[in-house]
Amino acid sequence: MVKLAAETDRVLQQASKRKAKLGRDGFTLIELVIIIVTLGILAAVAIPKFANMIESSKVSATKKEMIELKRAIIGNPEAVAGGEYVDRGFEGDIGFVPSSLTDLVAKPDSVVVYDKLTRLGWNGPYIDSLGGDYLKDAWGTAYVYAPSNRHIISVGGSDSITVTF
Repeated sequence: MVKLAAETDRVLQQASKRKAKLGRDGFTLIELVIIIVTLGILAAVAIPKFANMIESSKVSATKKEMIELKRAIIGNPEAVAGGEYVDRGFEGDIGFVPSSLTDLVAKPDSVVVYDKLTRLGWNGPYIDSLGGDYLKDAWGTAYVYAPSNRHIISVGGSDSITVTF
């Protein structure tokens, strides 16, 4: 009988320990609701900031690409070697600006091949043309190229971006 009472005590103590342990390991419904509400508030604050970050990165990428297009057209006046411009661009090699942006990667029929002696003629491609991405801004909208006004304009974003060359 004493043995049975000792065994019963031991079983009750183990059950009590398990019950106490279970109570400490889980979350109550209130705690879960508080966590979900907190995550919702954080998401409501973070998502608009993230959207603004995406927009500003697209503006930055578009401006960078437009400056590369400008350099492809007029060259880089800071690149000098032996007193001569090294990076003359399309206009420096041909004598006029391209009629379209595609002229920066493919020789127009009306333009002569580059002559190393006279340093005149098409010496391209003047820009990396991989996939034709140079023709579109970060929003996927084609650039507006106005050679007569010497402008490249991006109208894909909320505000237009203009580069003059």
